[in-house]
Amino acid sequence: MRKAVLFLVTLVAMTIFASCGSGGNGYYEPQEELPPSTGRIFLFGEIHGSVATMDRQLEIWGDFYHNHGMRHLFVENSYFAAQFLNMWMQADDDTILYQLFEDWRGTAKDVPHTLVFYKTIKMDFPETIFHGTDVGHQSRTIGQRFLRYLIDNNLQGTESYRLTRENMAQYNRFRREDSHAVRAYYKPLNFTREFDRLGNQDIMAIHGGAHVDFGDFQGYPGVPTMATTLRDRYGDALQTFDMRYNAVRYVPYREPYRIDTITVGGIDFEASYFGNDGARFNNITGREFWRLENAYEYFRGSRLTGSVLPFDNFPIKVEIGQVFVIDIHFADGTVTRGYYRASGLYWNGRPSTQAFTP
Repeated sequence: MRKAVLFLVTLVAMTIFASCGSGGNGYYEPQEELPPSTGRIFLFGEIHGSVATMDRQLEIWGDFYHNHGMRHLFVENSYFAAQFLNMWMQADDDTILYQLFEDWRGTAKDVPHTLVFYKTIKMDFPETIFHGTDVGHQSRTIGQRFLRYLIDNNLQGTESYRLTRENMAQYNRFRREDSHAVRAYYKPLNFTREFDRLGNQDIMAIHGGAHVDFGDFQGYPGVPTMATTLRDRYGDALQTFDMRYNAVRYVPYREPYRIDTITVGGIDFEASYFGNDGARFNNITGREFWRLENAYEYFRGSRLTGSVLPFDNFPIKVEIGQVFVIDIHFADGTVTRGYYRASGLYWNGRPSTQAFTP
């Protein structure tokens, strides 16, 4: 832990922003605008949780690290989670990493290969410095624990303390307004703050594929994606790479929480229930998943609606010949039920289920 304290004190000493509060409204706004960095950004979009993608990212980072001298890796984590990762990089054991992984249970990072990914970086690329650009997810766990660490070490007046509080305020606004447009607004601000302070250093960044697309953010007309905002600021210094196609998200085998009976088309089916994923986007507040057992032959000829849902949206491994019932919950309390079958369709290069009318 002594190494971790030394690292954090060094980080604080490099502060280039004024150490001040975020204002009475609790919203983060940039404290001081720096000139744009003259370095280059190599921005990679991914499907979260894909083992093959993480392995390829390690290969790419290894090339950047060893052959091009890069040391700064931007990740879609909170500010304070990235600071914990930097402390862990200096620690003698993996206690910090395992605590982070425990706090990531139920998120897209909750796959065993996440541990392999970070441990490989620590072993093979030990001078890597992480930068978190997302709003403050896990504020009540990781965020509060990092604040306690700062307070216990008399670091309340530092930039790290201020940015942690601001990052938590960003997340609170995101949840309060229940809008991913809030994330789309804050992520570029966080990114440019971290990047511009580096001056002229090249960096690699790994984020979800939706943030690497150009144009408007999904479902929010007039709200630019992170890549769009970064391109407007840095021009050709930004290079984007889409790693979503042909990536398969790793989903461990899971037993159903319970076995229900669902009647579809006048037939009772055994339905394995796999819970609510808690997904929050647009006005959706969660999706419940059932797998109808031995149902495919009944519905293989049913009329398709034209809607698709990629396999990586499901909380379990999807196989060809399966049928699913999904209840979509909305913020106003309404619930819409949909029916999906896995028939071997690839949509935009991704294995996907197709919605049908029973």
